[in-house]
Amino acid sequence: MFEAGVVTINGPPEATEWDWSLSARPIDDEVIRRLRLKAYELRRDVIEMVHRAGQGHPGGSLSAAEIVTALYFYIMRHNPRDPAWPARDRFIMSKGHACPVWYAALAHCGYFPRETLWTLRRTHSILQGHPVMKTPGVDFTTGSLGHGLSAGLGMALGARYQSEPYRVYVLISDGEMQEGLTWEAAMAAAHYRVRNLIAILDYNGLQIDGNNHEVNDIEPVVDKWKAFGWRAREIDGHDMREVLMGLQWARKAGGPAIVIAHTVKGRGVSFMEHDVEWHGKAPDADERNRAIDELERARRALQ
Repeated sequence: MFEAGVVTINGPPEATEWDWSLSARPIDDEVIRRLRLKAYELRRDVIEMVHRAGQGHPGGSLSAAEIVTALYFYIMRHNPRDPAWPARDRFIMSKGHACPVWYAALAHCGYFPRETLWTLRRTHSILQGHPVMKTPGVDFTTGSLGHGLSAGLGMALGARYQSEPYRVYVLISDGEMQEGLTWEAAMAAAHYRVRNLIAILDYNGLQIDGNNHEVNDIEPVVDKWKAFGWRAREIDGHDMREVLMGLQWARKAGGPAIVIAHTVKGRGVSFMEHDVEWHGKAPDADERNRAIDELERARRALQ
């Protein structure tokens, strides 16, 4: 099952709207359509969550919607009815500030009721501004950038030493490519020939201080990963078929592998796209309404 090309999620929870049987199908047009729909539903929830909270990070959440959707609704082995299932694939959102899209995915999977999303960032909520391990489905706390890949490497090595079949997926930001610890983890993963560690780079080109090429250029990013001993493949991070094919390629790449997903910060909401202001700003009521309207029209067009 570990080497299977298509992963079947082991058991749907009750009261979920997702058709888990799609995860056992080959990548066909219907699978792509359903996953694209789901990505827009997650985006809608991101906007609603951040608006109600009055704070949060919509831009990087929207850019990662297709990636998170592909992982949770097609690629990864996990069981919302048993979040601690030992053989589950692990996911680390190293760019922890983008957790709203992750929370939305977990809710749509059935890890907790969707209504919980509206408690984002409230005192005592299970959904804090950065991921914490009290949230069902969250295996590692993140916040300070650059730590997620190291944690993922540790989990991947743990799977090897315990003869467990799971893979570890780590979603990292392009800003994290400026962190030394990321490259220490990359070097160590290649040294130990870790085959069950997959990184996905959400390469949207913007960070809190502006364009990352101007803040601290990370190019040539593909060559750098290859020089560190990784398999690397570039994709369009908003083309669902490319995202799925890229993740399937990474599973079979035979070593630490990274999928470099070119994305757009704020994707799906026209006035948020390519605008660094929306890295960490909540939409007001008018902006929320405009964003939801755009996303709903896009979602309905896919039905």
